[in-house]
Amino acid sequence: MQQREHASFGSRALLFAGLVLLWAMLWGQFTVLSLLTGIAIAAIVTILFYLPAVQFSRRLNPVRAVYFFLRLFVDIVLASFQVAWIVVKPGPPPRNSIVAVHLRTRSDLITMWVAESLSLVPGSIVVDLDRGASILYLHVLDTDDDRDVEAARARVLATEKRIVRGFGSAHDVELVCGTAPEPVPVEDRSTARPEGER
Repeated sequence: MQQREHASFGSRALLFAGLVLLWAMLWGQFTVLSLLTGIAIAAIVTILFYLPAVQFSRRLNPVRAVYFFLRLFVDIVLASFQVAWIVVKPGPPPRNSIVAVHLRTRSDLITMWVAESLSLVPGSIVVDLDRGASILYLHVLDTDDDRDVEAARARVLATEKRIVRGFGSAHDVELVCGTAPEPVPVEDRSTARPEGER
């Protein structure tokens, strides 16, 4: 009983720290003010609102975790230049798409990490999430054809893979990197049909 309470406290502490980190990431800066406001917001959320139990893997691969953050930083920098070029380049405006991506993990925590990481990278943002089927729907810039849509989908799955390798459970690692069966495909509402086309 005492061990279970200790595990529950540890999970709540990790969740609290994750909310503070998420707040700082949303503001895009790590300052004393963002830290204090993040602590206040996390306290309000955890006290006033019901939060479903989040299963933490209690597994961390330091090398893979560092690689994930370094790659995320590189992706943000490169995507910033790409979006800037899209804005200033001559020619017709780019076509955009809503892309559906079926994640291989069913972990709520990993799904949240994937969604937040994708939203931090300019040029794409998560607009909807089917939690039951683990499907992310993203608005993606500059998708002129099916190859661009598939490239966007591949980037999402690569991000999921890096996160799972760094933080996921052994089961998630097997699903994403091993020989576990892939999830059954769903009807693709991804829309290789760009915005504006009917």
